[in-house]
Amino acid sequence: MAKRSTSSAAAPLVESDEVFELAAEVFRVMSAPMRLKIIASLCNGEKNVSELLAEIDTTQPNMSQHLNTLYQAGVLGKRRDGVQIYYRITNDRVVTLCRAVCTQIAIEADVAR
Repeated sequence: MAKRSTSSAAAPLVESDEVFELAAEVFRVMSAPMRLKIIASLCNGEKNVSELLAEIDTTQPNMSQHLNTLYQAGVLGKRRDGVQIYYRITNDRVVTLCRAVCTQIAIEADVAR
């Protein structure tokens, strides 16, 4: 592992372009309500596409597209069991962020009523 420069001229890691780019990618992946629903559903354990479709009102092609986006982003993992593909959350930080934001929005919505 390379050492980082500690000179005052170097930007702190928190303010580096790389961190901002990675954060923007996480927000991009989470920007679709359907993906948030999928993440919320998978918080209760791994599920196959049929199980997800029973909980989330969408078409199979739409579900598959969002699952693929989440998989490609490293948020989900998958395993095959016969003809079924099971999805699970592999990035707990995304779940933590999703819960924090959605909980705060729900609290603010309750207060506004």
